[in-house]
Amino acid sequence: MDKLHPESAVIHAGNTVDPLTGAVNIPIYQTSTFQQKALGQHPAWEYARTGNPTRAALERLIAELEGGTHGFAFASGMAAIATVLSLFKAGDKILISKNVYGGTYRILDRVFQSFDLQYAIADTENMEALEKALTPEVKAILVESPANPLMTVTDLAAVADLARRHGILSIVDNTFMTPYLQKPLDYGTDIVLHSATKYLGGHSDVVAGLVVVKDQTLAERLAFLQNAIGGVLGPQDSFLLIRGIKTLAVRMDRHVENAEKMAAFLNAHPAVKKVYYPGLPGAQGYDIQKKQAKNGGAMISFELNENYDYHTFFSSLRLIALAESLGGVESLACHPATMTHASIPKDIRDQVGITDNLIRLSTGIEHIDDLKADVEQAIQMARII
Repeated sequence: MDKLHPESAVIHAGNTVDPLTGAVNIPIYQTSTFQQKALGQHPAWEYARTGNPTRAALERLIAELEGGTHGFAFASGMAAIATVLSLFKAGDKILISKNVYGGTYRILDRVFQSFDLQYAIADTENMEALEKALTPEVKAILVESPANPLMTVTDLAAVADLARRHGILSIVDNTFMTPYLQKPLDYGTDIVLHSATKYLGGHSDVVAGLVVVKDQTLAERLAFLQNAIGGVLGPQDSFLLIRGIKTLAVRMDRHVENAEKMAAFLNAHPAVKKVYYPGLPGAQGYDIQKKQAKNGGAMISFELNENYDYHTFFSSLRLIALAESLGGVESLACHPATMTHASIPKDIRDQVGITDNLIRLSTGIEHIDDLKADVEQAIQMARII
């Protein structure tokens, strides 16, 4: 079969037809172990932590969608990150983008640092500064692009080239974009990871993490770690994730359509001090985003002017839920400073721009007029008289 368009690939990639029965959906193989015919005769499936047919179908699917050769499914995005970080040893250092998900910062700062895996925050928008930060201890650069929550854009090809020249790994968290909008492996990235809980699942009903690579040796190391650490995704959640991915294209098209209209609405609003959205012409990183991604995605952050109370804004929302997470069909509002990035010390948050009045919006697939009306009435309620 010729290479499929992305809209078809999300439905048909990975051979997700059951080979035993022809069922158009891979069954949920709800088993912990598999019968072996005789001693020394190892079947395709032995023990469900090591491999499960439902999970394997998902892993083939995400590998194909990202343009990789091997996929790995985990019980959460953090389990995926923890397993990737386990590739490194004591004395190594990881450079991370200056604004990343708070859980990524937390696991490096409060878990892996205990095992002498070090990290440093770097300006991954500035290639000259980033190269100067590459001391001999640095073994990887981990970036989000657009980054959470300020939507800063990193040139993925430039980072991958820099990493390759210095003999280190480049790792990209592609959660915000998904392979439908951005494919980091095409730009030379070594490892792509996802919190599949978000857009890939798409319905706020599953928690999962995914990792994709092209290199065979790297794949073998990750397969060993996945089995050894054991934070794997179960068959029920693997099934739900495959089902969610089938509608990824149509969902993302609507997500982005709404986000572009919402960003323009907020950008023109007199109550809004600043909008962070890489799909806005003139936004920082707009040209790079346009080069490496299909569009600006569906995540927006913004700040209200000083005469508006963000506490009141959140409490006044009626349709949009105040909640952690993102990427579901429903719109969600978040306060990064006290929610997703609360684990980052305030002085570091302030330094990188995650201020107390920053609001993050995951734009869902509702009617845009309903979303704008809800934001408008919440802004009016938040005005300090």
